[in-house]
Amino acid sequence: MSGPRLLLGFDYGTRQIGVAVGQAITGQAHELCVLKAQNGVPDWNQIENLIREWQPDAIIVGLPLNMDGTPSEMSARAERFARRLHGRFDLPVHTHDERLTTFEAKGHRLAQGQRDGYRQRPVDALAAALLLEGWLAERPAG
Repeated sequence: MSGPRLLLGFDYGTRQIGVAVGQAITGQAHELCVLKAQNGVPDWNQIENLIREWQPDAIIVGLPLNMDGTPSEMSARAERFARRLHGRFDLPVHTHDERLTTFEAKGHRLAQGQRDGYRQRPVDALAAALLLEGWLAERPAG
């Protein structure tokens, strides 16, 4: 099979970074964890541990574009994060438009009965899973 089969997805944020894992055969992803970040800087050892554990073929980083499709200040930070992932771990890293994934993730949680408490049960990892599934949907398996 050509192309990536197992992927890690990152929903980049300045305080939290959602992480998900997905695979190309089914095109599905599920949430893994939420990493804390200090002004957008994660604990790189935690990311290294995730990469060692899951051994992804590639990494997908959400690109937070403005609603009109133009880059935002956070887009530049997410792209920098993606470059650092590539430089540190020598894996292919792709970005993917993540507009509305957090909104969609909150909608999923509302449907499950969560009305608040996003600090206790953040949606970042679910948003990472949604952006990863979006990336996979644009690329047929095999």
